[in-house]
Amino acid sequence: MKYLYPVAATLAAVIALPAAAQETAPPKAVTVTGSVALVSDYRLRGVSQTDEEAAIQGGITIAHESGIYVGAWASNLAGWGTFGGSNMELDLIGGYKVPVGGGALDVGLTWYMYPGGASKTDFAEPFAKLSGTIGPVNLLAGVAYAPKQQALGKYYNSGAAYATGIPNNPGKKNDNLYLWGDFSSAVPNTPLTAKAHIGYSSGNSGLGPNGTSAAPTGKYWDWMLGADYAIKGTPLTLGIAYVDTDITKRESAYLQPNFSSTKDGSSIAASQVVFALTAAF
Repeated sequence: MKYLYPVAATLAAVIALPAAAQETAPPKAVTVTGSVALVSDYRLRGVSQTDEEAAIQGGITIAHESGIYVGAWASNLAGWGTFGGSNMELDLIGGYKVPVGGGALDVGLTWYMYPGGASKTDFAEPFAKLSGTIGPVNLLAGVAYAPKQQALGKYYNSGAAYATGIPNNPGKKNDNLYLWGDFSSAVPNTPLTAKAHIGYSSGNSGLGPNGTSAAPTGKYWDWMLGADYAIKGTPLTLGIAYVDTDITKRESAYLQPNFSSTKDGSSIAASQVVFALTAAF
């Protein structure tokens, strides 16, 4: 369910049922699916939310045959992603998915929560996704728009202002737009699936109430190229992905030191190779 950014290969392995069981078993009115993953870095829209360190993530989805579903997804956090103290992100998700042509339309809302974090951290983001196939390629186009909320507000115009602890624009509200496309295709005669992602963010060009921002430099691109390896006979998938953004050091200068890794001072939006081990159920 975590569609925010498929860095760290959150694509789950599918457990195939015997053909005879598929033919005789009636469809279930309610299905429960989920996954647990260990990733080398949690990248949200190209930006590390774990200070370039590992994360444990998990999600569960309960879907009704009508197309209505609810779900939850969680990950540990560090550094930029902590929103003033929280070391956890918890996303509550609800939506409606309906077949369209040979694909599907998925419309819903994600509520981002940071339990134990500073005030004004939670925000809501409606989304719509359209998926389908062209030949052997699976395609998905998505749009997520978070209306104006304090968690996305431009409270500080510069890192220097944030250092004073006195907001330039206390109580400011901003919105955030994210557009993205995902592509995947099985590699013939192998257990490999090639995948790619590209996304565009437009939102708050300054620091938010807790010294972060959903769109760090206001407008930027992120992308990913990678592959998944399904381990035969198990629900496990190994993933590798190259992640990057077009955020330059100059563009992110005002975000310092918040936007740098606490380990070595490197940009948390710089290119990175991310590894993942995912178990689906």
